[in-house]
Amino acid sequence: MLTTHQKNWKVDQWVAYLKVRDIPIMPRSRFLILAIAEGGDALSSPKELARIVTGDPFLALRSLRYAEARRSRRLGSDTTTSMASLMQIGLDGLLDIARDSPLCDDALVGLVDCEFASASASYIARAWSAHRADVSPDEIALAALLADIGEMMLWHFATEIPERVQDEARSGRALSQLQAQLQGAGFSFKALSLALAEAWGLPPLITQLIRGVDSVRANIARLASATAKHIQTNPENPALPSDIISVRDYIPASSYRSLLAPLPISDEFREAVLAAVTTEVE
Repeated sequence: MLTTHQKNWKVDQWVAYLKVRDIPIMPRSRFLILAIAEGGDALSSPKELARIVTGDPFLALRSLRYAEARRSRRLGSDTTTSMASLMQIGLDGLLDIARDSPLCDDALVGLVDCEFASASASYIARAWSAHRADVSPDEIALAALLADIGEMMLWHFATEIPERVQDEARSGRALSQLQAQLQGAGFSFKALSLALAEAWGLPPLITQLIRGVDSVRANIARLASATAKHIQTNPENPALPSDIISVRDYIPASSYRSLLAPLPISDEFREAVLAAVTTEVE
């Protein structure tokens, strides 16, 4: 329950409060990691461990901060991918995180929806980046995964705030998600995510991609996040053709079909979107 004072907090006050909170992880992440540690089965490959991490934005954040805090100065470069985090902390470090972290409430629909959209955005961003032979698609994927970490933190620590935003959007009093956030929270969730990333000292590259600097990589991360949210809102969202046309501007060598491939939508709707974008650009 928020205090009367907290209900009127702005970004700086929420950052001061949230940056020192013990970041939770999803219950399934703990279960999977503990099962791997106890069973020692084939799932313990780095690739499979990375898949668990990239499916949970909170776990990815904890792993990144854990790795950065222990990174040897001799390594020089920042940790900018989930795989790099895992290579530094190892299974033992990941197990420590799984055991020591508090758990989210996975019955909280708003939190789960936000988490799913973030994980989908990460998957889409990685696939799209690979189409343009990006030097590190996993960097863009991590930025997309953490782009809405501010909203996720609010869902866990101050549920009333995102619930007020949802109420603004559903009531029709707000014409866009941004307007709903400004009316319901008094600030944008993106501003909170960015401020937290800076307060936590996340690597500059990740912070720049979250900020959305005008670059191909940042725009791919941004469009992946927008597309994932559109699908989360409506699996047959009429905004998807526009999303696909927009991202192809940054990856012109890719076909519309290949850009649609990583989207978690039905095959029938995928074909409908393909027909729509083909008609629109002719």
